[in-house]
Amino acid sequence: MPNAIAELIAILDLERIESNIFRGRSPQVGWQRVFGGLVISQALVAASRTVEGRNPHSLHCYFLLAGDPSVPIVYEVERVRDGRSFATRRCTALQHGRTIFVLSVSYQIDEEGLEHSLPMPDVPPPEELASVEEIKKAFGDQMPDGVRRYFDRERPIEFRPVDVSRYAPPSSSRLRRPSQQIWMRASGRLPDDAPIHRAVLAYLSDMTLLDTALVSHGRSVFDGTTQVASLDHALWFHRSFRADEWMLYDQESPNANGARGLCRGSLFSRDGRLIASVMQEGLIRPQAAKS
Repeated sequence: MPNAIAELIAILDLERIESNIFRGRSPQVGWQRVFGGLVISQALVAASRTVEGRNPHSLHCYFLLAGDPSVPIVYEVERVRDGRSFATRRCTALQHGRTIFVLSVSYQIDEEGLEHSLPMPDVPPPEELASVEEIKKAFGDQMPDGVRRYFDRERPIEFRPVDVSRYAPPSSSRLRRPSQQIWMRASGRLPDDAPIHRAVLAYLSDMTLLDTALVSHGRSVFDGTTQVASLDHALWFHRSFRADEWMLYDQESPNANGARGLCRGSLFSRDGRLIASVMQEGLIRPQAAKS
């Protein structure tokens, strides 16, 4: 198992302090703030450890302050309601005596009902697309420094963009639609327990999504021209899945204004089933490029 995914699994195994209080840590990789997807996934793990007989079907959260990766995060879970079919939990993440993040998550017993879903977009399979190593080889000398450093780092999530030219310098003559499609999966085999797969999907659901709001503007989260930060995040689980198998993350940004961008995404399994939906609004505040 690759070191990065092994460390992510270990980090998602939170320390229980009290019946409703948990402690999590961040990977020490030199980041200045905690990755938002990690806080989402750890908060989901904390909340889920207080629920029995029900699975999460939706979560909604707000990012209030940047997390400090040098110290643990304390997660306090409130048992809001336990009904016959549904249960509700609220989880608050704390650092340095302040609330940095809040999560509400709803759980439901397994039930049968009506079923439909939109079809998966027609895109090439991941085997026909360039790997990260191939992207670096083809575009490495054209990539901005931030993109190249990100690709050089071992990551717990493997991805293959459908359009790799997104990571090369933009062409002023080409107007891009605010959308992108990326195949994603955990970089190593995960345990068979469904909760770890949901936690990993919650983790990766925050990856690349907000960057979709910058596509039409020839900008990237790496280029230093835009202050980018997640403000809120919503995730709905629809069907069973494995996060260590390829999933297509179909993303688009329907709106950007007021220094905020709204993005939405659909995650499909390899066989075309819609397994999750995501919505996120984030800060995209233009600023001078870093020298």
